[in-house]
Amino acid sequence: MTATYPAPLQEIIDDFQAVPEADRLELLFEFSEELPEVPEKYAGHEDEMEQVVECQTPLFLAVETGKGEDPEVTLVISAPAEAPTTRGFASVVLQGISGFKASEILAVPDDMASQLGLTKALTPLRLRGMSALLGRIKRNITEQLT
Repeated sequence: MTATYPAPLQEIIDDFQAVPEADRLELLFEFSEELPEVPEKYAGHEDEMEQVVECQTPLFLAVETGKGEDPEVTLVISAPAEAPTTRGFASVVLQGISGFKASEILAVPDDMASQLGLTKALTPLRLRGMSALLGRIKRNITEQLT
């Protein structure tokens, strides 16, 4: 069975798979530069966001779900500028799944990070941190829906 991803996330995965393996880390660094600043209501208030403790670098997350049975989910992710790998993956996740319905995000395969083809460029610990971010997002969505 082929995994299905929201179209923006699939495009990002395709972009990573289209570049030579040696250039994928550079592409991740480019994504790190695209991570937006947190919205005003969170600026300077990361303590109101959840820390993803599985990540080596401080990474903060807020998951905002709309109303209804299958609400739209908005993500807010903050990562320090001196952590381009973490920022890059946070940006990939934000650009790839934020704004989609809860059911679409919950259907994203847990091994999404491995689809970027970074297994030779990053340590297993960093890859686990990336997977932990997606797992935390899914848990938060599930908790908010119940």
